[in-house]
Amino acid sequence: MRFYTYLRCGLLMIFLSIMLQAYAQTYTVKSPNELLVATVSVSDKITYAVAYDGVSLITPSVVSITLDNGLTLGANGTVQNTETRSVNEPITRVYGKNDITDEFNELTIHFTDSYSFIVRAYNEGVAYRFETVLPGNVVVVSEGADFNFAVSPAVIFPEADAAMQSWERAYTTYDKLSDISTDKFAITPTLFTFKDAGLRVAIAESDLLDYPGMYLERNAGTGVRGKWAQYPKTVSDENDMYKYHRVTSRENFLARTSGTRSYPWRVVIVSADDKDLLTNELVFKLASEQVITNTSWIKPGKSAWEWWHDAILEGSSIPSGEANLSLALYKVYVDFAAQNKLEYITMDAGWSTDYAAQLCQYAASKNVKVFAWDFINLPVQDPNRLSQLKNLGIAGVKVDLIERDDQVAINWLEQLAKACAERQMMIAFHGCPKPTGLERKYPNIMNFEAVRGNETTKWDDTANPDYHLQIPFIRMLAGPFDYTPGSMRNVHRSQFKPVPTGIPMTMGTRVHELAMYVMFDQPLAYLCDSPIEYRKYTDLLGFLANVPSTWDRSVPLAASVGEYAAFARQKGQEWYVGAMTNHDARDIEIDFSFLPGGTNRVAEIYHDTDLSNSDARVYTQQIAIVSNQSKITFHMVAEGGLIIRVHGEEATGTEETVKEAAHVWVYPNETRTQLSVQATEAIRNVRIIDMSGRTYFTSDISGRSTLERVDVAGLKSGLYVARVTTESGVYSVKFVR
Repeated sequence: MRFYTYLRCGLLMIFLSIMLQAYAQTYTVKSPNELLVATVSVSDKITYAVAYDGVSLITPSVVSITLDNGLTLGANGTVQNTETRSVNEPITRVYGKNDITDEFNELTIHFTDSYSFIVRAYNEGVAYRFETVLPGNVVVVSEGADFNFAVSPAVIFPEADAAMQSWERAYTTYDKLSDISTDKFAITPTLFTFKDAGLRVAIAESDLLDYPGMYLERNAGTGVRGKWAQYPKTVSDENDMYKYHRVTSRENFLARTSGTRSYPWRVVIVSADDKDLLTNELVFKLASEQVITNTSWIKPGKSAWEWWHDAILEGSSIPSGEANLSLALYKVYVDFAAQNKLEYITMDAGWSTDYAAQLCQYAASKNVKVFAWDFINLPVQDPNRLSQLKNLGIAGVKVDLIERDDQVAINWLEQLAKACAERQMMIAFHGCPKPTGLERKYPNIMNFEAVRGNETTKWDDTANPDYHLQIPFIRMLAGPFDYTPGSMRNVHRSQFKPVPTGIPMTMGTRVHELAMYVMFDQPLAYLCDSPIEYRKYTDLLGFLANVPSTWDRSVPLAASVGEYAAFARQKGQEWYVGAMTNHDARDIEIDFSFLPGGTNRVAEIYHDTDLSNSDARVYTQQIAIVSNQSKITFHMVAEGGLIIRVHGEEATGTEETVKEAAHVWVYPNETRTQLSVQATEAIRNVRIIDMSGRTYFTSDISGRSTLERVDVAGLKSGLYVARVTTESGVYSVKFVR
């Protein structure tokens, strides 16, 4: 008898479940181009699903937020009414990429329990969030955010540390999500690949305010779910602001917050073309609007920096090294910045208030401003700290060692951005959580670290060319990062070894390294090497002096996640091109159709040579005339790259003096005493001239030689031009003696 009772109860539950599904209210939101469709179902729970061009990506997934007052947003709710709207308007930015348009369709479902569920569909992705209008404060006990994939996709997994203290994570690639053990979880953004559909899906978040950051862990099926740091209960050394405040125990809830608020956006980015990931701004678009009205003092730029090379100035008469940080030493960096149009220098850990004010005065006389490093606890716990820095003349603060993303730590970020803005100071975050769009609300935020930058070359080989071809597609979706490129100590990965003390080395060819200034979003772009080293390469120093740190327009030219990428970026009338490859050599065609029509432009081109295969420092520089009809193919060696500066002025030279130099290479040996001149056809003449046109060497060559070596040991140090005559024309290539 008991058996039949259980059977009847079971059948009744199944019947009720079917009936609830039958009476579920279903809504759809389509992207403006109608390729992306979000489907929302409301019954005893809220689920959403996402499809792209008819391909199911996310199957019905439950979402909810549970509060301590007994209310669960998304459970057993009654729909009161709905609203829809369509938006298509520009977003004005203080600096950089002002061609951004906020275009979406939105559905808002209002529930009788004083909360709403909002879904937006953009051409580049879908996002949802909860909003509440509840009295007083509430405690968020838990959140449910499922992302149930239709299949088990491949994934590039930035595995988090168990203590939730680091966002400078290496990536591990898995062929199937199901291959990841359930005890692992990842920071966001995380990128998934639907191979059969040819689609990429990135899971991220935006507008993270007064709430802990989201991680992702595998769920029981073929998807992932959100995971968060619970509210800190106790921390280490709470009363000592000069020590880390590590979380030692946690509460059984996520956040204490206002009952009337918007919760963070949960973001699903979808791309059918890897190039589109390079310019995807969805996290920024979803973030809160700018609150700073007077922004005239906010200036992005480039910074000289001493920390990466341990402040060692080789051959300098001034005592250098980390033990000798001083006014005299920092003046060297100020002078270098002033001479090369760098807007800033940064005093990293170890600087002293003994000379800071005098240095800032000296820098101001040279039209250079100063950033200064600070430990997170000092400006957070001392209300006078930022004013003290401001009174020294410091323009911006580099806040480091945050290493938490619970609700308390997330609030520090906005607290400091706001406090800096009130003092007209800029800020860069290091040792910090990933960005989620806070730089839109506070554009005085220059950078967030949350990336394995050049500093990690002191410890391991994770900041390698393969990683370089992952972060523009994944980490850069979240916002700008502080990679700190610019190393002149270039080696291939097989030659690399970490250097914890002294001057490190970096992986990838020299032009691979410098392409980062075009490839990476970094409003405060660092030059990590020493002024002494840069001055050895006046041609590259000229590039670094001119390359901007923010852009008016960005055009991806070619891309494949983890393999290669090429970017064209515009600032004013000039264009820059950067390209990089991973551990594989490849040819890449640069199509200059992004240029305006009707004019020829001078292009400075820096690229790998055959010798770059063995010596990553080797590169060649060439001059070309290009127009929007030009297409030039370049070879990038393994771990190689390419950089091009296209001048704004119309070309005035003749084809005889400046030609498309795609077939001639000029490169010095390691001691820069011998010049190798190589061409794809027979060389007829080589002439060496200085920048004023004076000839120092000329040689007529008979026969069919395509390689000539020229002794330049007698030349003074400086910039010269090798004018090479071949069977088809005359080519001019700059080189440094």
